[in-house]
Amino acid sequence: MKFKGKVAVITGGSKGIGAATAEGFLQEGASVAVLDVDPHHPAFPPQDAERYLHIVADVAMAHEVSPAFENIARRFGRIDYLVNNAGIQQYASITETSEEEWDRVLGVNLKGAFLCAKHAIPVMQRTGGGVIVNVASVQSFVTQRNVAAYTTSKSALLGLTRSIALDFAPGIRCVAACPGTVDTPMFRNALKLSTDPDAILDECVHMHPVRRLATGKEVASLILYLCSDDAAFMTGQSIRIDGGVGIGIGGSMRGS
Repeated sequence: MKFKGKVAVITGGSKGIGAATAEGFLQEGASVAVLDVDPHHPAFPPQDAERYLHIVADVAMAHEVSPAFENIARRFGRIDYLVNNAGIQQYASITETSEEEWDRVLGVNLKGAFLCAKHAIPVMQRTGGGVIVNVASVQSFVTQRNVAAYTTSKSALLGLTRSIALDFAPGIRCVAACPGTVDTPMFRNALKLSTDPDAILDECVHMHPVRRLATGKEVASLILYLCSDDAAFMTGQSIRIDGGVGIGIGGSMRGS
């Protein structure tokens, strides 16, 4: 078990990439704390119950993040890995995006990563270091129309990744995982809001040279690798897992 005796904190861990990542860490022996606004969580095997903590918290709210990390430190005594996965999507151009919508997207996708790292790093430093993985997007590099707030937030995560990596080396590594379109509940909910879900799904599939969407488990596998000792010489980097969509993009892209 690669992570036996270690503690991983995963934001947005109730479903999709986050849930798959939590399951992967549990299978590899780690204790897992999930922060999510959703009180529901996946059904893990009973033997994992003592190693699992679910905290209902909005990562964009400092007054909710701070006690959450205090709770984690009390429960497990350490933090070795932080996966900043919580994210939301807003489809609109700048002129169509309200100030409230802009603040909400950047609050969850960017400020949430800042707040969680801010509270995790001191615990990591006390217990020998750790790894932070920021889940960004292929849209940190390329974009589509009408995702101004989302693309901005995911692009900024790469800058945050580099800053953390430089400021807290050598004890703490920080990397970004950048998926293409992933078949997650967020993606499926976005499809429901479109006028032609089947056409949008087909477009998303064919936009990727591999001609399919990623699974949450595939992205989780990359995240676990980046946290492992096998990736110990990697920090400050942004790693794409995008099915080739970053080679060149046309049309629209939904919900990575």
